[in-house]
Amino acid sequence: MKINVILEPSDEGGYTVYVPSLPGCISEGNDLDEALKNIQEAIELYLYDYNPPD
Repeated sequence: MKINVILEPSDEGGYTVYVPSLPGCISEGNDLDEALKNIQEAIELYLYDYNPPD
């Protein structure tokens, strides 16, 4: 599955990254690699189908 992300430089340094197709799915990182790693985790959590035990 391919999901587009938007990376924006932060005023404080680092990057803010969000997913337009997943409202509220936002993360950040001190550098590009960290920001992409963090948004990947955020996407996985966003899409996680939680099924509580019976």
